[in-house]
Amino acid sequence: MEYLHNFIFGIYPYIATTVFLLGSWIRFDHEQYTWKSDSSQLLSKRGMRLASNLFHYGILGLFLGHVVGLLTPHALFLVLGVSDMAHQWIAIAAGTVFGGLCLIGAVFLWLRRLMNPRVRVASRWMDINI
Repeated sequence: MEYLHNFIFGIYPYIATTVFLLGSWIRFDHEQYTWKSDSSQLLSKRGMRLASNLFHYGILGLFLGHVVGLLTPHALFLVLGVSDMAHQWIAIAAGTVFGGLCLIGAVFLWLRRLMNPRVRVASRWMDINI
């Protein structure tokens, strides 16, 4: 059981990171023009500001929360007087808030893409379903 734990938390993250970086590099090198996001903001701005801001604040909060949570040494939390339980509850609360913002923004953007006829015509299958 200890071998599985060491593999999942000690080795697998490096394998996943390597596959992600190499795969992204190879795809960018061979299929460079498939890396694009067709902006629909020019077609219709209605509903875009709120949804886009919610989504991007949520994504940034989640990313920064992971960076702080993973790169801050445990001893620093102890020096600041944050117990392990408090640290975990802060992470859960912040993750719930920022994850909710991201999800709500993504759903609004997806519904806008589905419901707005001008945006829907310019959308590809992958824009709607992925």
